[in-house]
Amino acid sequence: MKSLLITAGVFFGMCVIYILIMLSQTEHNFTYILDDAYIHLAMAKNFSLHGVWGVTEYDFSSSSSSPVFTFVLSGLITVFGNQQLIPLVFNLICAGLILYFLNRYYSDQFEENAAIVFASVFTLLFTSVHLLVFSGMEHVLQLLVMVTNIYYFEKWKLSGFRNYIFSGWFFFTITMLGLIRFESMFYFLAIAFVFLLLRQYKNSAYVLLHGFIPVMIFGYFNYQKAGYFFPNSVIIKGTRLDFSGDYPGQIMDVLLSKIILNPYFYFAGLFPLCLSVLLIIQDYKKKLNLRQVVLNNFLLITFGITFFIYGLFGQFTNFFRYEAFLLTIFVIAAIPKIKKLFINGNFLLKQNRQSAFLITSITMTLILKIALVCILIIIGSRNVYEQQVQSARFLKKYYNNNALVANDIGAVCYFTNIHLLDIMGLGSKEVVPFKIKAGQNERFRNFLMDSTAQHDFKLAILYDEWTEGRIPENWKKVAMLEITGLNAVLGSKQVFVYAVDPDIHESLKQNIKDFSWNSHVKVKISE
Repeated sequence: MKSLLITAGVFFGMCVIYILIMLSQTEHNFTYILDDAYIHLAMAKNFSLHGVWGVTEYDFSSSSSSPVFTFVLSGLITVFGNQQLIPLVFNLICAGLILYFLNRYYSDQFEENAAIVFASVFTLLFTSVHLLVFSGMEHVLQLLVMVTNIYYFEKWKLSGFRNYIFSGWFFFTITMLGLIRFESMFYFLAIAFVFLLLRQYKNSAYVLLHGFIPVMIFGYFNYQKAGYFFPNSVIIKGTRLDFSGDYPGQIMDVLLSKIILNPYFYFAGLFPLCLSVLLIIQDYKKKLNLRQVVLNNFLLITFGITFFIYGLFGQFTNFFRYEAFLLTIFVIAAIPKIKKLFINGNFLLKQNRQSAFLITSITMTLILKIALVCILIIIGSRNVYEQQVQSARFLKKYYNNNALVANDIGAVCYFTNIHLLDIMGLGSKEVVPFKIKAGQNERFRNFLMDSTAQHDFKLAILYDEWTEGRIPENWKKVAMLEITGLNAVLGSKQVFVYAVDPDIHESLKQNIKDFSWNSHVKVKISE
C-alpha cells in the first residue's frame, strides 16, 4: 500500500502541475492537446442527446476510432450532463487503476517499496501515460485493459494455465481490447501464434475467437451504415495493397515507407527490440529446450511480433500514443528479467555489458521522450485552444446551425450545431472514396462544388496545403488565421476561411473583423 500511495503521489502530482501550466496558457480554459478528443466528445454528445452515432446530430458517421471509449463517454454524458472535462476525469481514473495493477504486479516481483515505486513510475513515463491522459483519447483505457490483461496472463501462466478465474479475466480483457483500439488485433495474432509454438491449440483458438468476434460484429453493423467494415479513420490511414499487380513491389514499398525508412519506427522500438532479442538469446544459451525458452519469454516474443505487424499496417508518429500499448507489453515483461543486473553492481560485469548498454540507451531515449512530451502537453493545449477552439467559438456566434466544410472537425462539431462536410473523410463517408484512391483531384473538386451548392454550404475553414489544390474556383478566400509561437500538434499554423456561398462574402469578412479573437491569433483579411 505504501508503494502505491507514493507512486500515485508522484504521478498525480505531476498531472496537477501540468494542468496548472496548461490553464495558464489557455485563458484558464482546459483544452485537450488533440482536436481528435473533441471528435469523441461530439459523437458521445450526439449519441447521448440525440441518439445519433455521428459527429453531428444530423447524420451517422463512422468517425470514432474507439467504439467502446465513445460509448462510455456517451453514458457518462447521459448521467452527468454534457461536460467537456469528462474524458479528462475518466482518463485520470483509468490512470489510477493502471497504478493499482502495476503496483500489484511489481509487488510480486520485488520486495522493497523503492523498487516497486521505481518500476511503476518508469513504466508510466516509458508509456507516456501523462501525455495520454491530456490527449482526451482512448489510449489510457487501452493501457488499463492491456496492463490488466498482462497481469492476469502472468497469474494464469504461473498456475500452469489451469486457473479458470485468471483465464476468465485474460479472455475478457482480450474481448475488450479489439473495440478499444482496432490495432489490438495484431496483439491477438501474435499471442495466438506464441500459443501455437507451445502447442496450446485451444488457447490459441480462444484468443482469436474472443479477440475477433466483437470486431466482426461491430464491422457488420458499421458496414450496414457506412459501407465499410472499419471506421473511416482506419480505412483512410491504414496500409492498403491494391489489386493492380506487382505485389512484391507493393510489399517492398510498404517495408521501406513503414519500417526501413521510418525514423519513428526506430525511435519507438529499436532498443526495446534489441533488448528483447538479447534476453531471449540469453535464455537459449542456458540450454533450455525450445518450449521453455518460449514460455519464459512469452510476452517478449509477443511484443516483437506485434511490433513488426503494427509497423507494417499501423502508424508510428511523434506523438507516442499509438505505440504505447506495445511498449507496455515490453516494459512489464522486461523489468522482472533485468532486475538481477542491479544487484551488487552486476551491470558492470563483462557478460552483462550488452544488456547494460541497451538499458542505458533505453533510459536516454526515455529522457528525450519526457522532454518532448512536456512540449506536446503545454504547447499542444495552447495550439488547439488558439486554433480549433477559437474557430469553434466564432462559428457558434455567427454560424451555429449553418453548413461548414472543414478538415479538423472535433472542436467545431462539439461546440456547435453545424452541418458538416469533412474533406478528410473522417466525418463524411462520401469523401472516403476520394481519400483511398489517389489521382482524383478534378473529380473531387467537382464533387465539392456540386455537393456544397446542393446542400447550401456557407463557409469553409481549412488548411490550404491539405486541400492539394482542389478548392473550387467559385469559393472566395476571406481571411487567414495564424497562431503565433511554437506549433506542436497542428497540421499548420495557418488556417484559411472561405466563403463557399458568394452571397455571404462581405458579411463573413465583417464578422471575422468584429469577432474577439485570442490575442495570439493573427487575422489577415483577404482583399
